[in-house]
Formats: sequence, C-alpha cells, structure tokens
Amino acid sequence: MSRVHLFMLLLVVLCALGVVTSQHQARKAFVALEQEQTRQRQLEVEWGQLQLEQSTWAMHARVEKIAIEKLQMQLPDAAHMQIAYAGKSAEVQP
Repeated sequence: MSRVHLFMLLLVVLCALGVVTSQHQARKAFVALEQEQTRQRQLEVEWGQLQLEQSTWAMHARVEKIAIEKLQMQLPDAAHMQIAYAGKSAEVQP
C-alpha cells in the first residue's frame, strides 16, 4: 500500500472512532435526560401533595378547633373589641 492509502485508512478509522464515541456520549446524555425528567415528574407529584397538605393544615375550622381545644383560647366579648379603620379605632357597641 502506498502512504496515501495508509493515511486515508488511518483517517477513516479515526473518523469511525469519533462517530462511535459521539454516539455513546449522546446515548449517555439521553439516559441522563430521561432520569431527570422522571425525577421532575416525581417532584411535581410531591409538590402537589404538599400543597394539598398545607391547605388542609391551614383550614380555618382546624385552626379554630386547635385554638379552642388545645390552647383554651376564646373570643373576647364585644365590650373588649375594637375595630380599626385606616388608622382610627372605634369601640364596638354591643
């Protein structure tokens, strides 16, 4: 074989190795992408569950029940209430 043929053969082999390497890297990147998309879907489901849990914990009736039962809190009578309007306060008449 002549030197030109040998050089061309070497060039073809190097190009083939480059194609194989780039395809392997592309496949690895695709697998990583799929894994991250799966994780994203899991996190979205978890986020939805946490939002639902938060709304349940913050329900007015639940907060009021805990305030009354566990903290022994009660509403003040009307004589002790004041309502503030834009910086002014006025006593509530029973």
